[in-house]
Amino acid sequence: MAVLSLGDFLWSLLVIFFMVIYFMMLFQIIADVFRRRDISGGKKAAWLVFLLVVPVVALIAYSIVNGDGMAARTVETAQRSQAQFDEHVREVAGAGSAEEIARGKELLDSGAITEPEYQQLKARVLTA
Repeated sequence: MAVLSLGDFLWSLLVIFFMVIYFMMLFQIIADVFRRRDISGGKKAAWLVFLLVVPVVALIAYSIVNGDGMAARTVETAQRSQAQFDEHVREVAGAGSAEEIARGKELLDSGAITEPEYQQLKARVLTA
């Protein structure tokens, strides 16, 4: 059984680190190629073939040529996702509160509850 020296171990860690970085960059660029709306399917296919044939050169070339666009598309996607999430939260949170207050108002108007009970219900719903 061969014993791994400290130098071999550190070299292995360095190689693994750069492999992880390489794959992260590769997946980020592939995702960006598919996310782009400003190029045709043929150009997307050409970039993917280029990435498969000469991967390191293609990664560097794509990063240089489309670096600014990648950042803008990433920010746009994050903002769009945040806006959709915020809208969903508003719909879910607001609908329940508004419906409960409206139901309480109906009960107040019908005389089933008194004004102080309605105010208590409204305060409970708004603080929850």
